[in-house]
Amino acid sequence: MGLSEPQIAQWPCAMADPSGVRTRKPRTTGLTMVMDKGLGANAFADLLSTAHEHIDIIKLGFGTAAVTPTPLLSWKLDTARQYGVMVMPGGTFLEYAVVKGMVEPFFHMMKETGFTGIEVSDGTIALPRQKRNELIQRAREVGFFVCSEYGKKAASSTFIRDDVVKTFNEDIAHGSEWMTLEGRESGAGVGVYDEHGGCDTEMVSMIAEAVHSPQRLMWESPRKDQQTAILRTLGPQANLGNISPDDIIACEALRRGLRSDTMGHFLDTMK
Repeated sequence: MGLSEPQIAQWPCAMADPSGVRTRKPRTTGLTMVMDKGLGANAFADLLSTAHEHIDIIKLGFGTAAVTPTPLLSWKLDTARQYGVMVMPGGTFLEYAVVKGMVEPFFHMMKETGFTGIEVSDGTIALPRQKRNELIQRAREVGFFVCSEYGKKAASSTFIRDDVVKTFNEDIAHGSEWMTLEGRESGAGVGVYDEHGGCDTEMVSMIAEAVHSPQRLMWESPRKDQQTAILRTLGPQANLGNISPDDIIACEALRRGLRSDTMGHFLDTMK
């Protein structure tokens, strides 16, 4: 099976997308970021051939790029590019480069390897505001599409709304395309999620209402119940991150109102 456009025209629009708001790629809202923690060639090819229309970004989690066989890594980057999917390394990898004083070699290596995006984060290290600004600006100068991330990875790390807003404003002003809100791959005990993974939708709403461009927030939401909570709170065009490769099609159905968890809610809001 080649790179032909997905054949969905046989479905009436009202059935293919009950939400009525989903757009085709390239898009700037309703983004979906997949977390790849080490897919092999066959799984990666299956993922893209099946769901590339529903994937905007693939993040090679944490520092997995460094332990992925070079031929496989190069093939993944080239294949994703053919499908119109941006690939970036996890922000933890850049954090390590910062600690080791290897930012310039890191950017050079990522560029030479074929990455098109970079994530600037401080989930594990302490990163002064000025240094964060410099990293965002330098990554853009090198030619990367840049996003940033807010939040610590340590257990029980919570969000402070005013700090989220301040960080968002600074990041966007210095060139970040969007800011991701930390949720880890577990989706538990961090950010807007309690220790059981329950979503604090009140905090989600408070943050979205406080920033000037809520469409430039990406919510890490690895679990279906979390994706549901975000979509029901912010609507089907919310940006979702850390989605498992196995859940992409299901997540898109959830976005469109093609799953009971969101169908009734979206129908009610459209009345």
